[in-house]
Amino acid sequence: MPLTLALFQPDIPQNAGTMLRLCACLGVKAAIIEPAAFPVSDRAFRRAGMDYLDHLTIDRHVSFPAFEAWRAASGQRLVLLTTKGAVSLSGHAFQPDDILMVGRESAGVPDAVHAAADARVFVPMRPGLRSLNVAVAAAMVLGEALRQTDGFPSTADSP
Repeated sequence: MPLTLALFQPDIPQNAGTMLRLCACLGVKAAIIEPAAFPVSDRAFRRAGMDYLDHLTIDRHVSFPAFEAWRAASGQRLVLLTTKGAVSLSGHAFQPDDILMVGRESAGVPDAVHAAADARVFVPMRPGLRSLNVAVAAAMVLGEALRQTDGFPSTADSP
């Protein structure tokens, strides 16, 4: 089972579309935990994802409890990307079937989601700066997870 990038109640359609395009290009599964702050069929969302959205399956969950039931059935670890993380992305040992979750751009995730995570990972940054764009952070952590698990698509698979 490949890595999964889960978007917790995304706020900004352009960021969500960018992250889903990233999933399509890297062969990573995607999940959206609703409610989103925009209709998932929204034009801006589709424009940001372009035609790449046709190249991946998006598992949609109506709530975090529904997502947790799905995750429990799959037996996958939840790795939360958060500025309040306990370990840096390079210090975490990723597994090939991890679910990497990003929070809402405006508010992150609630305490219950933090508590449910098996690991909390942060991207190291210069002191005094708050955070990266969520799509940039997702790309960095996905890149490290794919590097560690030898999960990048083969160049032989590329057109």
